[in-house]
Amino acid sequence: MQVRLLGPIDVTQAGVPREVPGLRRKAVLAALAVGRGEVVSTDRLIDAVWGEDPPATAMNTLQRHVSYLRQVLGGRDTIVARPPGYVLALPGDDATDVAVAERLIRQGTAQGSAQGSAQGSAQGSAQGSAQGEHAERVRVLQQALALWRGRPLEDIAGQTGLDAEAERLEVLRLHAQSALAECRLQLGEHAQLVPDLERLTRDHPLDEGLHGQLMLALYRSGRPADALATYQRLRQALATELGLDPGQHLRDLEAAVLRQDPALDLTASRVTAAAPAAPAQLPLAVRGFAGHAQRLARLDALVQEAAAARTTVVCAVSGPPGVGKTSLAVHWAHRVADRFPDGQLYVNLRGFDQRGAVMDPAEALSGFLHAFRTPREQVPAGLDDRATRYRSILAGKRVLIILDNARDADQVRPLLPGAPGCLVLVTSRNQLTPLVAAEGAVPLALDLLTAGEARELLTLRLGAARTAAEPAAVAEIVQRCARLPLALSIAAAHAATRPGTSLATHAAQLRDTAGGLDALDGGDTSTDVRAVFSWSYRALTDDGARMFRLLGLHPGPDLGVPAAASLAGVGLPRARALLAELVEANLLTEHTPGRFRFHDLLRSYAAEQVSADRAAAVLRMFDHYLHTAHAAVMQLDTGRPPTRLPRPADGVTVIKVRGGDEAMAWFTAEDAVLLAAVHGGAAEGLDEHVWRLAWTLTTYLDWLGRFDDLIATSAAALAALLRVGDVLGRAHVHRDLGRTLARLGRFDEAATHLDQAIDLYRSLGDPVGQARTHHNIGWMLQVQQRHREALTHSEQAFDLFEAAGDVLWQARTLNAAGWLHAQLGDHRRTLDLSGRALQLLQEVGDRHGEAGTWDSLALAHDHLGDHQQATRCYDKAIQLFEQLGDRATAADVLVAAGDRHHAAGDGAGAAVSWRRALQHFEAIGDPRAGDVNRKLQAV
Repeated sequence: MQVRLLGPIDVTQAGVPREVPGLRRKAVLAALAVGRGEVVSTDRLIDAVWGEDPPATAMNTLQRHVSYLRQVLGGRDTIVARPPGYVLALPGDDATDVAVAERLIRQGTAQGSAQGSAQGSAQGSAQGSAQGEHAERVRVLQQALALWRGRPLEDIAGQTGLDAEAERLEVLRLHAQSALAECRLQLGEHAQLVPDLERLTRDHPLDEGLHGQLMLALYRSGRPADALATYQRLRQALATELGLDPGQHLRDLEAAVLRQDPALDLTASRVTAAAPAAPAQLPLAVRGFAGHAQRLARLDALVQEAAAARTTVVCAVSGPPGVGKTSLAVHWAHRVADRFPDGQLYVNLRGFDQRGAVMDPAEALSGFLHAFRTPREQVPAGLDDRATRYRSILAGKRVLIILDNARDADQVRPLLPGAPGCLVLVTSRNQLTPLVAAEGAVPLALDLLTAGEARELLTLRLGAARTAAEPAAVAEIVQRCARLPLALSIAAAHAATRPGTSLATHAAQLRDTAGGLDALDGGDTSTDVRAVFSWSYRALTDDGARMFRLLGLHPGPDLGVPAAASLAGVGLPRARALLAELVEANLLTEHTPGRFRFHDLLRSYAAEQVSADRAAAVLRMFDHYLHTAHAAVMQLDTGRPPTRLPRPADGVTVIKVRGGDEAMAWFTAEDAVLLAAVHGGAAEGLDEHVWRLAWTLTTYLDWLGRFDDLIATSAAALAALLRVGDVLGRAHVHRDLGRTLARLGRFDEAATHLDQAIDLYRSLGDPVGQARTHHNIGWMLQVQQRHREALTHSEQAFDLFEAAGDVLWQARTLNAAGWLHAQLGDHRRTLDLSGRALQLLQEVGDRHGEAGTWDSLALAHDHLGDHQQATRCYDKAIQLFEQLGDRATAADVLVAAGDRHHAAGDGAGAAVSWRRALQHFEAIGDPRAGDVNRKLQAV
């Protein structure tokens, strides 16, 4: 069974196509197939099918589409429900034609002994030995390209939220076509290639790589004049469309054709293999880039220096905020990317993030190692070890590395390669003088645009006709924006969205709202940036301006409509309308449906406008997150006792979370915001909110294996509790910390926190708190193989829960005792205790406790020889844990199930379980993925 996306969407079974009726069903199937075996959220599926305006019945309709597609694909197991959505679970690595195409293209472009097409020279014997390799690559690439039956996702093109994927697949096709042409050039098929390349260059008139191949094919076919004409057509197209010249590679090729350089002959050429694993991380280049010609020329010269240098070349681009450092770096990097065949790395180091979320160099190194296909479990733990591995990987490679928005030299140093060949471009608001002094970095200071460059930027954004018609207004806009690229871009966006308003009117509005933005450290340029912000701000309605101001108080990277409604103390419909007004005014971006964010400088401007209602707005916002998080965690884990919350302030929107799936989806969407609130709430004087928010996060973080975050939020909670003097809260947090540390094997620390929790609960006369702590101690001891001691604590916990009348936790503790009896060899006792627990848990609706009980029963049945019943129990446990979103525990049970299959001689069954466990461990970054990988390799 295979889903085909490279053309009309359909399904094939044993190679026979089967129609999938209905465009919306095709869109659902395509979105799941694009997910590549990972969970696709229901929100993403709805967006893919209906776009930004889904009907009220979208969820029910989606479920019907999924049910129908399961029938088409051959069964319920082909599309599996996993929070917060569904996953396409077709067997094999070739479940889609896209997967097959990508595999063949990787194979056809794999780096080998061959070298670059028109670069340098190679010995004839080496060229001859490569012919077989080129012929094989041609065969594989032709096989890959034959999979395209038309435009990717042809049935739903332009009608759903999958257009970006369709575009990616078109780019993939072009990459394969270019690689195929490269191999055929090396086989001497120049004349035969010319018609194909002429067609491709007509379809892609700005693609320098294809034009270079056509020039080479024409030259080698004895048509040098046509090769030069091809170059001139490209040069004219680039100048007209982008205002750019061809890259250095094309200019060198034109010069070589003019002088009939022997290096262009096939016998003297080297074939450069494309490396499938080479990362290409550059973000999208800015549209309408203008200016900085001298800086670009200096950077171009550094490419030549990097090729000849004995060490890595480093350039430090510095300048005030808003001057265009990132735009320059990304624009130039795209121009020279082909000069770095081993890849381009990019990372935003967040050096000046106003929330203090500066990226740790170890985190950046982890991302770079992953980009070079280093398995997660093989990424070293420490900064120094990661840096060593990174330098080893880059040794002998030519890689372009963009380190954007660096804080200081110390943040950059671990990210520098050790061997020559690479070029590192660092951008920062600071001059990075220590990097220049110690590492020999080339300083490149970026300043304001010239008046001519600023006019060019406005012309590229607004069109030549409009700017030429009002030169005086353009000059004033340039002056009022102080030639700062960020300010000019905002002014241009404002004018572009109001084509009926004259530029003179826009200039007058700027003139009337002059001021300054103190948060910018660019000297007198900050005054005019504030004028631009003020201009857009003053154009808002009174309610829109108030919403804009209050959004500046939000701590997270983005926010949803309910949070915005709570900040402003308005209802959801009104909040949506006000957010739409801000998006229209280019003061806010809706980066995903229902989620909003704005530029850091705009955030700073918004925050400084806030007046006396600041404290009330912040309280409403924290109340929104606390009350919604509390409702969500109670849906996520019904075994948690609720904590008593004060009534939310007037005007707070509390989301009604329905079921565990919605709860997990909400926590996932608000993840970064909640963490920021926990760590930033103390500064707002909201210690009660801090510890309670941390308490609500424990289940979510625990199930995802996010133990570092769990420890950090617990530490913030303890500090807050000490300030407010809440003894009961401290007992809760000590117990949670103890459980988490035990999960990490830090048993001494765990025992200290659990003992503190027992003492605090005892001093408060809280038997239920004591019982839950005894339960946690029992779990910790059984992990240490101290089963009889653990059983004592479980029995104490049961007695306390029974006395308190807590049926749910009596059942959970019965199961814990059942598990311990299994470890002690009394499996029939396990069946008795865990069987009683299962009945109680099902009666009270505790799905998480039920899942753990099925695991205990599976273990007992297995040891008693009833392997069929054990398999059924394991399957029920796994299904429940996965539905709940507890990936860490689901993976544990899958490993155990795989071990049982393996012991029974069922290697295939073991591999299936271990492979699913590996997916969970890799998704949450659990180091146990390495152990599972070794099991799979040994099957």
